[in-house]
Amino acid sequence: MANDKGLVYTNDKCVACNKCISTCPVTKANRAVMLEDGTTRIEVDANACISCGACFDACKHGARSYNDDTERFFEDLKKGVKISLLVAPAFMANYPDEYEKYLGVLKTAGVNRIISISFGADITTWAYLKYITSHRYYGGISQPCPAVVGYIEKYIPELLPYLMPVHSPMMCGAIYTKKEMGVTDKLAFISPCIAKKNEIDDPNCGGYVSYNVTFKHMVDYIKSHNLQGRMLAKDEIEYGLGSIYPTPGGLKENVYWFLGNDIFIRQAEGEKHMYEYLHSYHDRIKARKALPFMVDALNCSAGCIYGTGVEDYKAEGDDTLMNLWKIRDNSIKKKGAWGRNLTPQKRLAAFNSQFKNLKLDDYIRHYTDRSANVKMKQATEAELNEIFNSMEKKTREKRCVDCSACGYADCRTMANAIFNGINHKENCVHYAKDLALHETQLAKELSDQINSQNESSLERAEEINRIIAAATEDFNTMLESLSNLSGGNEGNAKESTEIAINMQNISNFSQEILNTFEQISEFLVKIESNSEAITDIASETNLLSLNASIEAARAGEAGRGFAVVASEIKSLSDLSQNAANDTTNNSAEIKKYMEDLMEQATKLTNLVRQVDGRVSNLAAATQEISASTKIVEDMSRQIQERLQTIRGL
Repeated sequence: MANDKGLVYTNDKCVACNKCISTCPVTKANRAVMLEDGTTRIEVDANACISCGACFDACKHGARSYNDDTERFFEDLKKGVKISLLVAPAFMANYPDEYEKYLGVLKTAGVNRIISISFGADITTWAYLKYITSHRYYGGISQPCPAVVGYIEKYIPELLPYLMPVHSPMMCGAIYTKKEMGVTDKLAFISPCIAKKNEIDDPNCGGYVSYNVTFKHMVDYIKSHNLQGRMLAKDEIEYGLGSIYPTPGGLKENVYWFLGNDIFIRQAEGEKHMYEYLHSYHDRIKARKALPFMVDALNCSAGCIYGTGVEDYKAEGDDTLMNLWKIRDNSIKKKGAWGRNLTPQKRLAAFNSQFKNLKLDDYIRHYTDRSANVKMKQATEAELNEIFNSMEKKTREKRCVDCSACGYADCRTMANAIFNGINHKENCVHYAKDLALHETQLAKELSDQINSQNESSLERAEEINRIIAAATEDFNTMLESLSNLSGGNEGNAKESTEIAINMQNISNFSQEILNTFEQISEFLVKIESNSEAITDIASETNLLSLNASIEAARAGEAGRGFAVVASEIKSLSDLSQNAANDTTNNSAEIKKYMEDLMEQATKLTNLVRQVDGRVSNLAAATQEISASTKIVEDMSRQIQERLQTIRGL
């Protein structure tokens, strides 16, 4: 057995389909483990597992493997270790054509003696009947199956007094080989069963057997290593009626053969049904109800003949089973205890006579209560309630979905598994679905919030458009007025005074423009605080101008000396489809240009004031006024160009 793995373990093919959980008779034997990449893997708890093999039948991915002693067995043969074989009756039934060839291969590999465990099954039957009649022991549960024994020891130790205190056919054959035949070799069991390894290693079994070599692993080893035999070989000791032990009800048939059909023997098998029956049997004992004469209990539904250590394809069809019944028919055709024409009483007498030299005490078996730390703890209602709430199962309906997708029969069992630390809530498909719906709802709410913020951003952008539109209109008016003023470079002092008055009006307009740009800057700060996309700033805006032309007209001929300073400022901005980062960058650019505009507007105001001062002495400073007006015109055009740049963002 590998040091880092149990007898049954999970390999790398696991996809966490949960079928192993649903078929396993032991809830605690399968542990859902969350891996680092977020996926789940169903691991085997070696202490809780009874090696029943149910997961092998259920898993369609081949994700379960098992350990036995096959490789160690062949390695020891290579080293020259003296080993004799105990061969299960099912081996001949499964490999009727290759039986002698495989035994020949093993002989060539170094095996000493080969002994059929069919004879060991006969000893088990003899010991059962002798113990029952000597101790009036009725209602006992047969124990050839180590999975059944393991389940009772771990999960219903109250039934230990009802387990037949007699060794299995393998052990009876091993004891007979050592004590009666005097074989001193190590013994290897050619076995159809994974769980036999647990029995072999059990201290209650005295270390008689050293290797559990399963059919499947042994045949695979022989084929993969191309082992060849130089001779045909047969096993020692002829087959008796014990050869049918591997079949369902095989023990029952043996007991009927010697005691007759007047007694009731309860036959139970199947990886899940068997263990459900044991609990009902326990309930029957507690209720002091009548018990059957004996329970013939096997883990595998088709018996050991199709055990957990046999190739899967062997279970297809009835060839193996028919081969075993041929062996049975050959056995009962013989005389003595197996005679078909004898009464059960005479068969029993002959049977006891055949084994009269055996000591019953040599074949008595003891058991161990192994229930500590393997049973599931039962969560209280308060603890279950807390787990359900964490899974968003806050209503009775959600706590009783019982879909079994998690592998458990109902939601309460799943919650209790979470309580015991062998599963996690993420393995519940309904929790995952509700979590996905919750995340979807959060995403929708976030989307709605973004849309709301976008609408708010749109409203702010429209307000900015209105402010800039007003500024543009003022500039258009100013440019038109300056154009008219620049055309009038002649006049008298009276007209100059009127011009000074008009220039004061222009100064006032400039101050209004400056105030307008300050409002724009404030709105830009608000836009920068918005982390989401501004989906639509504005439609195309019209150009604005100052209403100074009317006042300039009053200047008469003097006003016509000023140059034309402006045309039309194009629309500020188109629909913005960029994300929040683009909006933030554009806002930064706009802010930069607006700061430049504010600086230029400030200079414009100062220049207008200078012009106003110069107009008071128009006669002496006409040329200066003309030059200053030219500067105003140039600066106004610079502002126009910057506004056009803003529009391109």
